[in-house]
Amino acid sequence: MNPIPWIRNSIKVSGISGVKLPMPIRAYSAGPRQVPVEWLRRVVEDRTEPPKLYAWTLENLPGGANSKYSPSAEGVSKLDDERRRIYVLGVGNIGRLYASCLSKHTSRPPITLVVHRQDLLEHWQSQPGIELVRDGKAERNAAFDIEWWTDAKPPRGPVEEPGAGAKIANLLVATKAPDALPQIDRVRGYLDASSTVAFAQNGMCKLWPPLGDAYVAARFPAGASPTWLACVTTHGVTSLGPFRSVHASPATVLVGTVMAGRGGVARSDTNYLAEKIASAPGLAGRRVSTRELWVSQLEKLVVNSVINPLTAVLRCKNGEIFVGRNDGLSSVIDALLGEASRTLTALVEHPSTDSILLPQMASENQNTATGATTAESPRRFREELVKRFSFPRLRAMIYSVGEKVAENTSSMLQDVRAGKKTEVKDFNGWLVETAKYLGHECGLPAHEKMISLVLDGVTLSKGELSRHILKT
Repeated sequence: MNPIPWIRNSIKVSGISGVKLPMPIRAYSAGPRQVPVEWLRRVVEDRTEPPKLYAWTLENLPGGANSKYSPSAEGVSKLDDERRRIYVLGVGNIGRLYASCLSKHTSRPPITLVVHRQDLLEHWQSQPGIELVRDGKAERNAAFDIEWWTDAKPPRGPVEEPGAGAKIANLLVATKAPDALPQIDRVRGYLDASSTVAFAQNGMCKLWPPLGDAYVAARFPAGASPTWLACVTTHGVTSLGPFRSVHASPATVLVGTVMAGRGGVARSDTNYLAEKIASAPGLAGRRVSTRELWVSQLEKLVVNSVINPLTAVLRCKNGEIFVGRNDGLSSVIDALLGEASRTLTALVEHPSTDSILLPQMASENQNTATGATTAESPRRFREELVKRFSFPRLRAMIYSVGEKVAENTSSMLQDVRAGKKTEVKDFNGWLVETAKYLGHECGLPAHEKMISLVLDGVTLSKGELSRHILKT
């Protein structure tokens, strides 16, 4: 029996006749080849051993010199150094922001940047350092170690694997959303119960129940799963090129545990990475409960599913989509928000959310003399969430956010301009697939059309976009 209810029939999407477009547009659907469990099916069916990887450093490049930049605390052994070390996997905008802020700790942890291509390692060799521009002032910091993890054995220099011969203690995954779990799966041989992994990309973490349980069971022996964290980042960061970014709009970071209670025996160092992220100067971080983290990720997803694809298709800054000119775009925003609201309110009522909501509600509501919980409390909390995800509340939220980030360029538009793969399937696609999972057979037509437009690289005016999305 197939335990994954997301595997169902595909959603039919209407055509686009009547709108003049520069190229044909595919109809997006949540059919079996596009549902998120396809990655899980591949994992479950894959019985191969984790790959052996090599950690290239500057010493492995022609003319390479000693690559150790991060200072270790005096008298600290190599093993203790690795326990404190934070590996930042992915050095795009978010990776640069986190690495820069983590490096400002008074008790500075050793930090290793992990790039995904050899040419980035070579770039660092010639121009070492992360440059982050804040308030018009450029800050450059080269006090990092840097590695490239690959299955190719280096032809020169020291031959080492990730983690310097030990398991990786602290891993911050700052790749784009589609690459996050594939990268974790690739390095899983270097992770165990002593590891903490934090996901810092946009979109919903794939390890939320019920799929996270299935992934962990397939990839890690009982009791050997890492502690899983996720971050909700609202800072605005714009790329200026390799290792260079503008911190355009300082904001906040929330960090919390995913799959709470599934990490086995509690350990004194379990929250080391969470504490370092939450207290990093410049991140304005805060630790939150699993439940609050989940709700915050959902709210951030709604923001991303509106601002990102609209700006990508219109090729404009964030604030432009909220300027009313009788072009119908406000109705498009309302259509996207309405579909998101219906999906999320149904989700919080669904039994699949019990493992996220109920354990914490039980602990919070043991207020009677007997320690018993009240049956009304779970219902009240779900009713509060239904109000929180209501259309008026989401509409007020998106316009408030839009005002704050008006001068920013969305990450999706940055990706489109750079010719990179976008995260539209992780934003709007997640909503479409969740709606299908919840039994909404009619789908989310506005989100489906936005996905198709972004996937095909279409550029439209506001009027053209409005007519296309709102056409029945």
